[in-house]
Amino acid sequence: MSKGAKFAYRPIGLIGGILAGSLSGIAFKQIWKAVANEDDAPSALQSEYRMREVVLAAAIQGAIFAATKAAIDRAGARGFTKLTGSWPGD
Repeated sequence: MSKGAKFAYRPIGLIGGILAGSLSGIAFKQIWKAVANEDDAPSALQSEYRMREVVLAAAIQGAIFAATKAAIDRAGARGFTKLTGSWPGD
């Protein structure tokens, strides 16, 4: 793929990353409410939670973000390919 096409894909990737962060945050909050029966997940600096709870919350949040980002990146790449005929990762 040409450098111009790679450059043209950058805004799509940037917007996809922002969208993935927003969507995964919403999904994580809903999942955490269902699993833990709490509105907010524990943060690392909250002393009332045990280490296990904090690490589990962070792991779930990271997995949701990674899966959401991969799905959005893949969809963006497929759309870009349909428009340009070039896969942005090649």
